Amino acid sequence: MHIIKLFLFIIPLVISSKIDRDDSSYDSVSPEPKPRFAMLDDVKILANGLLQLGHGLKDFVHKTKGQINDIFQKLNIFDQSFYDLSLQTNEIKEEEKELRRTTSKLQVKNEEVKNMSRELNSKLESLLEEKILLQQKVIYLEKQLTSLIKNQPEIQEHPEVTSLKTFVEQQDNSIKDLLQTVEEQYRQLNQQHSQIKEIENQLRRTSFQESTENSLSSKPRAPRTTPFLRFNETQNVEHDDIPANCTTVYNRGEHTSGIYPIRPSNSQVFNVYCDVKSDSSWTLIQHRTDGSQNFNETWENYRYGFGTLNGEFWLGLEKIYSIVRQSNYILRIELEDWNDNKHYIEYSFNLGNHETNYTLHLVEISGNVPSALPEHKDLVFSTWDHMAKEHVNCPESYSGGWWWHNVCGENNLNGKYNKPRAKTKPERRRGLCWKSQNGSLYSVKSTKMLIHPKDSESSE
Repeated sequence: MHIIKLFLFIIPLVISSKIDRDDSSYDSVSPEPKPRFAMLDDVKILANGLLQLGHGLKDFVHKTKGQINDIFQKLNIFDQSFYDLSLQTNEIKEEEKELRRTTSKLQVKNEEVKNMSRELNSKLESLLEEKILLQQKVIYLEKQLTSLIKNQPEIQEHPEVTSLKTFVEQQDNSIKDLLQTVEEQYRQLNQQHSQIKEIENQLRRTSFQESTENSLSSKPRAPRTTPFLRFNETQNVEHDDIPANCTTVYNRGEHTSGIYPIRPSNSQVFNVYCDVKSDSSWTLIQHRTDGSQNFNETWENYRYGFGTLNGEFWLGLEKIYSIVRQSNYILRIELEDWNDNKHYIEYSFNLGNHETNYTLHLVEISGNVPSALPEHKDLVFSTWDHMAKEHVNCPESYSGGWWWHNVCGENNLNGKYNKPRAKTKPERRRGLCWKSQNGSLYSVKSTKMLIHPKDSESSE
């Protein structure tokens, strides 16, 4: 705009100067004919003005274009904002529609709840009415009963009735005495029956031993039987001075390892080997030293025991159960490998009876060898002729009777005794072995399994 104003200011000046020159030249010189073309200076001035005007117009155009671009950008931003606002508006409308539908559903449910509430109130009122009626009936019956009790005449008891009552009481006392006598005889008969069963089992195992030693069996895994623990066994249960376990033997002054008779509560008398350690005595329930005793025995022999107490033996699941059911016991396992290194581990344990297949439940206490037996699980005892459903192949594959869980493990202290030390892993696995949970497999030379009460005083 400033350039245009300058141009408009210059043009009148150029015209006026030209008129002045024409007037002055007219006064001094005789009139000459007017030139057909403008003067060069005028042309230059005019051209310069036009050039400046062009530059000004160019700058004006550039500024105008920049302003127009700014306006377009602002319009685009406005359009985008408007579009976003329209989208949000649509979303709000959809949410409003959904809210209206939800509101209508809630209104319907509210009506249903109101109707249910009315029904419940009516039922409650009817129940209250019935309750009041019942209370009134009870009060009426109580009044009638009270009046009957008050108005009931006293009945004099007849002398014959009194004598009959006395006779009945005497007969009742006689029957009670007779029942006590029968119970005592029944208990004695049960004791005699148990003794007869023990003798029958001993005879059956002895006959089984003779048959297996004098005939060729079709089953190569059938064991040779060496019954034990019947020598010097006292069947008389009236000796109350017999100790209940090896701890009691030790507390009575017997501080030497050896064979002693014990009688756990509600059990027969039998011999055990008491292993004295420092200030206590442990009951030895299993011992392996040289492989002289075959441990691939039957279920019956594992129940009642086999071997020799002074050598290799298995005490018997029934005897072990009769001992440990008296109180809480500790199981100690001692191992010696072929390098004469000695290890041990102790567990707190529970042992089930015959009906549970002598289920074993372990919790480790201490030791210097990693645990190999599963803890906090039910381990079921099985042999080749008596197998639990979950462990049908364990005794047959691993030899000997042992406690198994779900799948066969590589831990069996009653397996085949390998001497000298087995070279291959399958041989070590089927023999005496102890595989810890970290994967280390100990091939065992000798083993001891011992039990001891947690509370020594409780075993007295």
